Amino acid sequence: MSDTENAEAVAESELDAEALGLPAKMDLKVDIAEAGPCRKRISVVVPQSEIDIVRNGTLDEFASKASVPGFRVGRVPRDLVRAKFRQELADELKQRVLVQSLEQLTEEFEIDPINEPDMDVETLEIPDSGDFEYTFDVEVRPDVQLPDFAELSLKRPTREVSGDDVQKYIDQMLLEYGEKADHDDGAAIGDYVSVSIDFEYEGAAVRDMAGLSLRIQPSLRFKDAEISDFGSVVAGAKTGETREAEFTISSEASYVPMRGETLKAIISVSSVQKLVAPELDSDLLARIGVESAEKLREEVKDILDRQITYKQRQSAREQLLGIIGESADWELPEELVLKQVENALHREILEMQQAGYTPKEIRARENDLRQRSVSVTRQAMKEHFILDSIATAEKIEVSPQDVEMEIMMMAFQSGETPRRLRARLVKTGVIENLEAQIRERKAVDVALDKAKYEEVAMEEDLVGNLDVEAVDEAICNVMFARASAATAKSAKETSA
Repeated sequence: MSDTENAEAVAESELDAEALGLPAKMDLKVDIAEAGPCRKRISVVVPQSEIDIVRNGTLDEFASKASVPGFRVGRVPRDLVRAKFRQELADELKQRVLVQSLEQLTEEFEIDPINEPDMDVETLEIPDSGDFEYTFDVEVRPDVQLPDFAELSLKRPTREVSGDDVQKYIDQMLLEYGEKADHDDGAAIGDYVSVSIDFEYEGAAVRDMAGLSLRIQPSLRFKDAEISDFGSVVAGAKTGETREAEFTISSEASYVPMRGETLKAIISVSSVQKLVAPELDSDLLARIGVESAEKLREEVKDILDRQITYKQRQSAREQLLGIIGESADWELPEELVLKQVENALHREILEMQQAGYTPKEIRARENDLRQRSVSVTRQAMKEHFILDSIATAEKIEVSPQDVEMEIMMMAFQSGETPRRLRARLVKTGVIENLEAQIRERKAVDVALDKAKYEEVAMEEDLVGNLDVEAVDEAICNVMFARASAATAKSAKETSA
């Protein structure tokens, strides 16, 4: 057996502190100081006497398992083991001292870390003699003060799903199966246009998007900007005409150099089409996947009921978090917020999918969130910590059955099989978000069950006209960055 195999065999063996004579509890010297929002700086000193106990236990274990030519296993002299496996012993000693001291630290001082400690383990070395000291920063969960939920007074918006609501939803659904027909009239809200958009910044062309098929809505929303007057700009436009609009890049766009900058969009129309809704006949019902028009109405009513529940939960959640948030004077580290931007976005999209919103509605919401990604994520994380504290205090658990039921409901809405949807959620890592959302939803429900609340009329329509057309792309991407750099270089050469 090679030296490497010897070391691996020892490292893979189960660590039994009592059998190895290791200390069940180390005599640590610990200093904890504030290092910023939700961040602690922790200094730990492990006395030499404690290190010597671990060092001797580690050496004994290596000696009991080491295989050295000329000696039976377990009969190799300790001095020979110490010399032959010097580096392996040092690595194992460091690992055991760090693991045991960190576990003890977490238990004794009730540290609740968000992420792994910010520590460069490779640079740490345990001295042959003397104490071992190490310092690290760690992001910790904020201290949330929860109220007595029984004393809370909340309002819960409610309404009944009417036949008109169901019909309006079906009318919009039918448009998804409609056919486009060319026409020579000027473009209007609801029409489809095939366009190419050239983007200019300070008079220079920096980006183009060709072959876009857009439904004309009041606003055109990208991942990092919005042309808020898109509908009025292209109103009346005919095939071959060009329209222009100015707009501003979001102040939280991922491409930092262009945040808040004004661009011009030159919109070239290559065709205008009207959307003609089909008849709800047996063929279309088969395409939708329902047995009859009555069954479709039942399923639509179920979707709208779920959306009412979603709106009620969102309202209750906002009120609850607002009350608790009044006393939450803690801030979150900027780097922690930036790490969680995509995660927070996935969670919001999942909630809308669960509530039965259409892909177009979700895409429009996604682009809106991306334009406000940092502030939205910061708020979402604060809400998460508050709801997590409620869930912990109430001992809320999420069972496998809870997750499977949620996946079945989402699969029905998306038209996927539960098995395929689950595989996709697992592959993208979103399954963990789903479990967290179910837990947080249960936390809101527990608070609502205990709170006093008043039912009020829900003012907003269940089925509204989507006034935003969303493009699944950012304007400021790598292409934009290269074009901007080339423009700047050209301007510099010209001035020279």
